[in-house]
Amino acid sequence: MTTTTQTYANHTRWHPPFHFFVLPVMIINVVWSIVYFFNSPGWNRGWAIVVSLSLLVLVFLARTNALRAQDRVIRLEEQIRYQQILPDDFAQQARSLTIDQIIALRFAPDEEVEALVRGVLEGRLKKSADIKREQLIPGGQTTCVFEHSTSPHGE
Repeated sequence: MTTTTQTYANHTRWHPPFHFFVLPVMIINVVWSIVYFFNSPGWNRGWAIVVSLSLLVLVFLARTNALRAQDRVIRLEEQIRYQQILPDDFAQQARSLTIDQIIALRFAPDEEVEALVRGVLEGRLKKSADIKREQLIPGGQTTCVFEHSTSPHGE
């Protein structure tokens, strides 16, 4: 594993096999099936549209279900972290944070978490982009260093 410093500019995750191969192929497949059906209508070509659409839906379901599971793990990790570094009553209030807010707070250094959570709960920091920008140190980098996997699955 290599170590990469996370910045606001590089925190978004693109998974090339999904975003640049599977998804475009599935979309092209749906479009191609529709064009092929209109050029030469028939039951088999109509069925090809149904199968193409079901494959596209399957791709989206697989992706969203994996992301949902990942969000649950992040929520649990952060709740444990809040219990360790925040006062008890404040850690309980932090349970009301949305998953987007929790994810935005994920790479904040422990020293900054209390102030950031307070800003979110008070309504000063509403969007995840605002939360991420608030935790940046001069030079545009967070103080967090995370491990970047080189496995083919990106985990």
